[in-house]
Amino acid sequence: MTVHRKKGADSMEITELYDIFQIVNGEHYDPHRVLGMHVIELDGESAVGVRAFLPDAQKITVIDMKNKKKQYPMTKIHEDGFFEVLLWDRKEWFRYMLEYTNNSGITWQSYDPYSFLPTISEYDRYLFGAGNHYEIYDKMGGRLITHGGTRGAAFTVWAPSAKSVSVIGNFNQWDNRRHPMRRLGVSGVWELFIPGLMENDQYKFHVIQCDGTPVDKADPYGRYAQVRPETASVLYNPKKYKWHDKRWLTARSKKNLYAIPMNVYEVHLGSWMRVPEEGDRFLSYTELADKLISYVKEMGYTHIELLPVQEHPFDGSWGYQVTGYFAPTSRFGTPDEFKSFVDACHNNGIGVLLDWVPAHFPKDSFGLGRFDGTALYEHADPRRGEHRQWGTYMFNYGRKEVSNFLISNALFWLTEYHIDGLRVDAVASMLYLDFGKEPGEWTPNQYGGTENLEAIEFIKHMNSIIKEKEPSALMIAEESTSWPGVTKDPREGGLGFTLKWNMGWMNDFLFYIKNDPLFRKNHHNRLTFGMAYHYSENFMLVLSHDEVVHEKSSMVGKMPGDDWQRFANLRLAYGFMYGHPGKKLLFMGGEFGQYHEWCEAKSLDWHLLQYADHQHMQAYVRELNLFYLENEVFWKEDFDPHGFKWIDCDDKDASVVSFIRRSEEKEVYCVCNFTPNLHTQFRLGVPNQGKVQEIFNSDKLAFGGSGVVNDGEILSEDVPWNHYSQSVSIQVPPLGMVVLAPLEAEKEKTANKVKK
Repeated sequence: MTVHRKKGADSMEITELYDIFQIVNGEHYDPHRVLGMHVIELDGESAVGVRAFLPDAQKITVIDMKNKKKQYPMTKIHEDGFFEVLLWDRKEWFRYMLEYTNNSGITWQSYDPYSFLPTISEYDRYLFGAGNHYEIYDKMGGRLITHGGTRGAAFTVWAPSAKSVSVIGNFNQWDNRRHPMRRLGVSGVWELFIPGLMENDQYKFHVIQCDGTPVDKADPYGRYAQVRPETASVLYNPKKYKWHDKRWLTARSKKNLYAIPMNVYEVHLGSWMRVPEEGDRFLSYTELADKLISYVKEMGYTHIELLPVQEHPFDGSWGYQVTGYFAPTSRFGTPDEFKSFVDACHNNGIGVLLDWVPAHFPKDSFGLGRFDGTALYEHADPRRGEHRQWGTYMFNYGRKEVSNFLISNALFWLTEYHIDGLRVDAVASMLYLDFGKEPGEWTPNQYGGTENLEAIEFIKHMNSIIKEKEPSALMIAEESTSWPGVTKDPREGGLGFTLKWNMGWMNDFLFYIKNDPLFRKNHHNRLTFGMAYHYSENFMLVLSHDEVVHEKSSMVGKMPGDDWQRFANLRLAYGFMYGHPGKKLLFMGGEFGQYHEWCEAKSLDWHLLQYADHQHMQAYVRELNLFYLENEVFWKEDFDPHGFKWIDCDDKDASVVSFIRRSEEKEVYCVCNFTPNLHTQFRLGVPNQGKVQEIFNSDKLAFGGSGVVNDGEILSEDVPWNHYSQSVSIQVPPLGMVVLAPLEAEKEKTANKVKK
């Protein structure tokens, strides 16, 4: 700022008196125009002036950093702490510090926050406004940096309609007058660099909204947050953690995502296991890295999928109502400790998937909602901007800065935290304008339809960018409708996801399996219908957390019959699921037959493992996982029609289905009996002459079964059956699954193991 004034004046004239009052009240939209160092021109001569404001300052002195003997006491011109000095002996800017003395006589020195250039460039702001700054998280929010040779924290926030924005924190007594930010042109971005701040300093943005209402907001781009119920953001240095998973990432980049085994263990970190002897507290990220990873590895899972770990205020939301999109929740530890957890997973051969919530966000006053007094991140029209069933706001995908926020957030987790993939929550609620709404509660698109055209474009754009920048990352859609092309390439009209949760299969299969075996024949189509549309998408079969809450019963609780039949049914259900094409997911607790529905407020019922039924169930799932991993026929060609063929899917009266799973030249034969009837001479058609051998049986005594197994080699006979010229006679146990393999294939596999 250049001020023109009369030569010989002792202090600077402020052209508009209200500048002082706005600074004193913490309401100035451009405090750098008033505060800091400025050049004064008079009749061709120049001088330097400095202004500063600190509410409880008794005196302030300007110190020349090149010659510290040159010190210039400032004049207090407003009783609230506004100071200024005019230096007629100085003609050019110089590097300086301010020495403050407060009313208690305490003295300290600091560089002046209002002496620094912006920390975000005009080009960064341009890209953000265009929606194309995919690393915007490195430019927005509170960031520890070195700027102008000085260490401190840069603060940047988007609030285009705010009257003023200030940084408040434990470093300035949460006083909104001390650190007002400047608005950078028409970008709507506010900025300030505060020297001397350090990691773990707490802060918020104090926003005077467009209607004059003051509100304190957490940082939308904050990397760390206080432990709830506190809501401040926390400064964090993201550069200090050193990763050790290069081998994992290199190997991942070379894999065909569709031809790898995936049996995913879905986990809610707050309730997987707790510490009852210490007030039933959560396990920390560090403790989970020890206990959870070793358990998952022992059980034979390939991936852990975490219910959202982004910061959220309400435990009962399970993490699906996010207030800190860039912050792993502090419930379990620090961001570095979460990175260490991911690192440990990778070094133990386990991938990490993260539930991600771009569909909606909560209305908590410190969050994104009505950020600057307007519907900034959400639609202004509640018919577009609110999800009444969930009591949340819905993102405005048509606003480029919002789209940029979300896409950069997805990339942030994939790049900064080395997450292997995102399971995108509630995609259907994004795609359909009338999702969960009654007539009159929604508005059609410009063509009169129910499709959310802006959300569709956002999803396609997001998946295209992630495919370009993180090609080995999985993008998984939790999409519950028949929307076409969810996993098809956007260039071909699809949405571009890698996989889609098969909610239709889940609903049909659970409906079928919950029926008494006597009546299952009446619903046989529910068991087999999944294959009628299987190749329309790249599906993941899921038995998820949503199916064991809200009085839907636990997995074992869904099963009919007495205790033995319940566990037999559950073994059969999992066996059929693992035999069926598609990647797999099972929610925690289902692997050992927890009886109670899942509750986020308490640990799984690990004490049940003292009982034989639950021990057997856990042993079965472990063996099933390992069997799945060892046999590529169950995952190598999940999405190729060559990988699956029905032997018999029409025997509804016996409620038995049989099918072939293949990979290249290998194949196995699966038989699933959904009744308690024992078949001692069950005839099964096979495509080739020769011997077969049982390689898996869910009815083994070790699994709690009745022990009906097929010992030894079984020679095929010239008895036409199931459209094949050859068949075998086998035993099929009650409520059991049997897997057979041609003997030559088994011999070849054994020989390969010996060679290795």
